[in-house]
Amino acid sequence: MSKLFEAVDALVASASPLPPPPERKRLRLAHGLTLDQVAGALNVRRATVSGWEAGRTEPRPPEREAYARLLNKLAELYPAPPETAPGPEPEPAQGAASATPPAAATTSGQGAAVAAKEPTGAASAPSARTAPPRRPAGKPAVKPAAKKAAPKPRSGAVAGTGADADPRFENGPLAVVDVADGEVVAYCVGGLVLDVPARTLPSLVDWTLSEAKLGAPRLNFHGKDADPLVVLTEAACERYGLPAQLTQEERIAGRIPEGHKVVKQLARADWKLTKRGFGPWARIYRPAQGSQRACVQLCIPSWGALDPRHWGGTARLHPADLARLLGTYATRVMTPRGSTAVTGLELMTALHPPTRAGEPDATGRRHSEHNPGSLGTQPVDCAPCEAPDGHPLLADLPRFHQRTPAEVLVEEAYDWARPLTDDECLLPHVVGIDVNMAFAAAANGTVVGLGAPVHVKAPAFDPKLPGSWLVDLSHVDLSRVLVGKEPVRLAGEMLPSPFTPQGERPEGPAWYATPTVAYAVELGYDVAPIEAYVRPDNGRYLDAWYTRLRDAYVATMAELGVTADLSPEEFLTAMEGHRQRDPHLAVVLSAIKATVKGGIGKLRERPRGGGWRPGQPWPALARPTWRPDIRAAVISKARVNMHRKMLKHAAFTGQYPVAVLSDCAVYASGGPSPLDFLPYRDGKPLPGGFRLGVSPGMVKHEGTQSTLWAEGVREEHGPELNLARYIKDGQVTTKDDGE
Repeated sequence: MSKLFEAVDALVASASPLPPPPERKRLRLAHGLTLDQVAGALNVRRATVSGWEAGRTEPRPPEREAYARLLNKLAELYPAPPETAPGPEPEPAQGAASATPPAAATTSGQGAAVAAKEPTGAASAPSARTAPPRRPAGKPAVKPAAKKAAPKPRSGAVAGTGADADPRFENGPLAVVDVADGEVVAYCVGGLVLDVPARTLPSLVDWTLSEAKLGAPRLNFHGKDADPLVVLTEAACERYGLPAQLTQEERIAGRIPEGHKVVKQLARADWKLTKRGFGPWARIYRPAQGSQRACVQLCIPSWGALDPRHWGGTARLHPADLARLLGTYATRVMTPRGSTAVTGLELMTALHPPTRAGEPDATGRRHSEHNPGSLGTQPVDCAPCEAPDGHPLLADLPRFHQRTPAEVLVEEAYDWARPLTDDECLLPHVVGIDVNMAFAAAANGTVVGLGAPVHVKAPAFDPKLPGSWLVDLSHVDLSRVLVGKEPVRLAGEMLPSPFTPQGERPEGPAWYATPTVAYAVELGYDVAPIEAYVRPDNGRYLDAWYTRLRDAYVATMAELGVTADLSPEEFLTAMEGHRQRDPHLAVVLSAIKATVKGGIGKLRERPRGGGWRPGQPWPALARPTWRPDIRAAVISKARVNMHRKMLKHAAFTGQYPVAVLSDCAVYASGGPSPLDFLPYRDGKPLPGGFRLGVSPGMVKHEGTQSTLWAEGVREEHGPELNLARYIKDGQVTTKDDGE
């Protein structure tokens, strides 16, 4: 019976229509197949497949059945845009040439040379490797300049390139340029492949701005559209005269020499580079003419543009997969402007532009003015206590001076651990739970300073006023605190102090950010600041930033099968192996999380590179977004949020953490699951405590190890070892290898 079915399938396939020749080529390129690969699979010559794609010949049985099956499978993976979806090709007589008329071949995107001969109106659009819709007889063969509808997104495909998208950017935010079968092609989002006629890098920049229709609309009404991003593969680098890899000297410098022939080509064409030169993330531009910008961002993965810590092995992906991955990130977060840290910082500015157009003057002309709620266009000095070591404000300090807590603001994430008690050693497991997007959740709703600090002596503490406060919190006793306005008694020595990163109780006056001092008041203790640097000009600057990144994170997790409507048990099940369901989306997820941490870290960027000396300014200080006070406020709130959950958990269950590292807490447990120690009742969590779920601020299972493992690694590496650092896989590589 199976042989009969196979015979019937072969009979159907032998008469099944084939897509037009241009569509055959588009499908092959979309999947990253070469002519040789297809020819080898079908047991034919390379020239035979090339003839099928050019329309010179048609396949015959038995190769036709296999070729039709291949194209049908590829069409399911990479559907053509609805407006350009190909109709079935008429069946030619055996040995006859393709029935595709010459005019149709002209509009099919078979090369820049053909497209250049088209009448005016067609040449302005890029040559797309998608077949045109079939036309009634007698219609002109000129390709219309109307928008193309995007294909229905596959799993992980990005939206925003369809008929409802901005027609200026109908091909998406970016393209990955590669060389396929000797031709330069650009892989865009949604499976679209464009022919690239440019033969030099300056002409590639011109083509990108004039024909490619790449870019993204602004994220704020007062902002700017995102510049198009062009990603160059190694083959594309070589085609355009760039090295496939940087030399050791170039890697150290972070750029190719200014005398490189490609840099000279750009200069001759009146294109400019930013101060960082032509490196892994190069910006090529001409000065803006009014509101018209001319700028292209280049990304070169083989030069180290995509950090493997955050992007995994992305640099080795096929160009189509790389376009999908980066396109998903660009659509949900923003078009990358550099590393994830740089992009995180740029996202803040894109959502809160520093200027806006003012009201018209007497002549009707509008002028730029400060945009309320933004950080402005000029940097502001930090307070002396907020300045990191080496800052120009500290130039008068003696050399090698170590500042005390009363001289410097130290708001950092937790790194605390304690020995297990005898009762905890009797439990079989230690279980780690991790807060989702902890710093993003802390940024939400946090009031931060927008302007310069104001120094005040002996101020009354105001929890709504952002700033840095010199205050003594050593009197706060964690064994007697208010929890939800109710006084409770706890084993305070088994909890880390909320006021220091190491969890040690402060010994005297120290500088703290507003959220830390406000938490001391929440615990039921009076505070009397000695002095403060406060910021009367303030606002919730990071709310839009949080919302954008939260939505990106939740949407990506949903595509990985983890949604917000799951029960705690379903959530834990869905989280098992969620990264393996779509490795490309898992990379996007890692990049989103790195954007959060990196963006917050960039607010206090330290000196980099040689030549800098303590007391001298470094380039980051010239940015309005160099704001160590905002970073301190976010980290302070994240640490306080973590402590509040641990405190409520201890008050309700009598259980205390044995280790805390940033947003991960480890508890001794009678079972291997977080549900074995988290106090859920009828599926509902402890109010204000740890809650399993996908949203930022909720927690997930980080890892489980045996209590014997915990005691063994501490005996081997010392009692100060932080179990939270290794709870995920149990592999202790060094005594302290950092986060």
